[in-house]
Parts: sequence; C-alpha cells; structure tokens
Amino acid sequence: MKTGLITSNTFQNHDTGPGHPEQIARVSVIIDNLKKFNNKNILWKNPSIVTDDIIKDVHDAQYLELVKNSFPTKGFSSLDGDTIISPGSKQATFDAAGSIIAAIDGVQKKEFQNAFCIVRPPGHHCNQNKAAGFCILNNVAIGAKYLINKYKYKRIAIIDFDVHHGNGTQDIFYNNQNILFISTHQYPYYPGTGSEKEKGKFNNIFNIPLPAGTNSEEYLNAFEFALNKLKEFKPEFILISAGFDGHVADPLAQFKLTTEDYYEITKRILEISKKFCNGKIVSILEGGYDLQALQDSTKRHVDALLEFN
Repeated sequence: MKTGLITSNTFQNHDTGPGHPEQIARVSVIIDNLKKFNNKNILWKNPSIVTDDIIKDVHDAQYLELVKNSFPTKGFSSLDGDTIISPGSKQATFDAAGSIIAAIDGVQKKEFQNAFCIVRPPGHHCNQNKAAGFCILNNVAIGAKYLINKYKYKRIAIIDFDVHHGNGTQDIFYNNQNILFISTHQYPYYPGTGSEKEKGKFNNIFNIPLPAGTNSEEYLNAFEFALNKLKEFKPEFILISAGFDGHVADPLAQFKLTTEDYYEITKRILEISKKFCNGKIVSILEGGYDLQALQDSTKRHVDALLEFN
C-alpha cells in the first residue's frame, strides 16, 4: 500500500503579507523536499471539492457565509488579529478542507494506506463560528464529522501534537461521545486553553499541558499517557493535527523537540493504529514556522507513514 500526499498549488496563493509567520513558503518547502525523494510508494493527489453541507456539519451556516464574503478582491483583510487573508486565500481555504475529504476517501477506497495533507491555512484554532490563530475552517473537525456521517464510524480519535492547544477542535467536539480528542501542548500559552480540567461531556477530551522548555525525553514520556488513552478508546480511525512547532528551532514556542522526535511520535501512533483500525490514519498540517525544521520534520513524519504500509 501507498501513502497519499494531498496538496494543491492554491495553497501558494494564500498571501498573508510580509513578515507573517504563516507564510507561503511553509507549504512549498515541504512539497519541494518530498518530491526530491521520488518514492514509488507516495501517491500525490489533489483536494476534493468540499460541499457547503459537509462544512455546515461543523461550522454555523452564518459563519460559512461570513467567511465566503470576507475575502478581498485586492490587498489584505483579516478575520481576527492573527488571521490575514488575501484574494488567493479563498480557494486555499476550501482546498484545505477538501484535502482531508480526499485523504479519507482515498484510505476508505484503499487507494493508499494512510495520508498526509500538506495544506494551509491550518485549522485547529477555529471553532464553530470564529476564525482564530491563522485558522479559517477547522479542517480536522470537518474530516472527523465526514467519517461519522458518510462512513458511519463511531469511534474517531483526533491526536493534536501541535505546540498550541487545539481549542477550536476541542470546542467543536466537547459534547461528542464519538470523538476522542487528545492534545499535547505548551501551557500556559496561546490560546490559553487546554488544562487537564477540560474533559468534555463524555470524558472524551484529554489534555496533556506541558511547560515551556519541555525536551524530547519529557515529551515522549508524557505522550505515553496519550497513547494509553488511545488504546482504551480503541479507535476505528485516527486523525492527526500535525503541528511541527514544538521543534527547538521554532520561533513561536518554547518546546525543545528534535526532528527525529516527529518520526518517533508518528511511529508510536501508527503502532496502535495497526492494532485497532488497520492503520487507517490521516494527518493534516497545522503549525510549524521554522522552514528548515518544518521541512525536515515533515519528511520524518512521512517516513514513518511510509514504513507502516
């Protein structure tokens, strides 16, 4: 079996302006690097067209209309203080959501064993009705609801290893017993949420807040708690909010993870996925703002996905 890599040229048209950390090069360095390796077990694929109905399973209808009408015809606009948009942002936004749909359908149809969606804008800070933290639509949440509604899954795990708490994803699924949301993140830090006390209506939220300066050994020890929770849940499908901003080189946070840690994190998730869901995993890019670290860490993430085919 192959690993699917879902991406599009439209992500390079989402211009956030000079000096913005969520920049065009984030996606282009990943794609250029992975294409160099020319691995025969990689299948490149374009996003699907995502319908309004699929998006409205996650986001309020009024919010979707607001988003659609917010993109400028020239120059820049903003959806919140951090979330800058330009004319090319519209197609990129909807293609990011369409990427996780294409990835899930590809896994379900056995086109590939697992997939990584190389997208921007990211999604995990966006809740039902509010853009935040560079995020416009919650891509991973759209994927999870699609798995429930189209494929009738009952136990979906979302693992978010971005250095920032996935507050939007947590909000969306706080009262949903079909979703286990696990987040490791720097705390206290942006967005300020993600304490251990936030557990969800069905004890389905599992936060692992970690202090600034957390190193590889400390992180991986803590990650075992996440994996034990995953085993208890026995997921039928696993989605990963894959943020690489816990890297020691990243300018936006203070974890001290290495490139190799992202291989190890991915490998450990994959080992559990083999036992419970036949390796059905789709990951989607969230954060990561040092271009070299992002390029190297995503390569190791994909290496692990390829090894488990």
